[in-house]
Amino acid sequence: MLETQAATVLRQLAIVWGDFTSAVDTVPIIAKLLRGKFRLEDYQLFLLNHRQQVIEGSRWIARAGASVTGEYAEQRSWLLKHAVAEHRDYKMLEDNYVAIGGKPAAITATAKNIGTEALHAFMLQRAGEPNPFDLLGAMFIIEGLGQKKAGLWGKLIKEQLALTDAQVSFLLYHSANDEAHMQGFEAVLDSGILAINGMAERIVKTAKITARLYRLQLEEIGNV
Repeated sequence: MLETQAATVLRQLAIVWGDFTSAVDTVPIIAKLLRGKFRLEDYQLFLLNHRQQVIEGSRWIARAGASVTGEYAEQRSWLLKHAVAEHRDYKMLEDNYVAIGGKPAAITATAKNIGTEALHAFMLQRAGEPNPFDLLGAMFIIEGLGQKKAGLWGKLIKEQLALTDAQVSFLLYHSANDEAHMQGFEAVLDSGILAINGMAERIVKTAKITARLYRLQLEEIGNV
């Protein structure tokens, strides 16, 4: 039985995902967490640096939706609804930061680190192009991280720092809710957008670029 084009893309994305997660586990702040050596200061720094990426996420998704042409109205609606669903997630992250002793003014004033700057610039540039469905590759990486890694990180942080669920709610929430987002992703992937010339290849390449830039922002934590 021949593999469908969507199944081929998903298989290729799974390879990118495997390489990405193996590399992420070696990034110093994540490796420290996996070794059981995480400190409160590490968690505060993680939240400070992650906030800007979360804020910008809904912006590039909304811009991507606005760039979709009329013949893909259903896919545009999905993107815009997705942006609305996530546009206030950063507030949960801010609450976690304050709940572990951080100052509200500190997290709202922290600039993007240099990795987040690179990731944000790439996402906004791609989102402004007509029918930027290659950003499904980016969503596969970022939403996959929320679904498959955030819960583990949240549980490890909670255990190592003796925190409550309320203090790691951002990570735990995304572990529980990003699965539904991934189901929507697969529906859009199989909705006809792969008929666009070269789109399958572009989705996989964008996933590779996003994986590298996401890892860069974790590597550059604190480097603003």
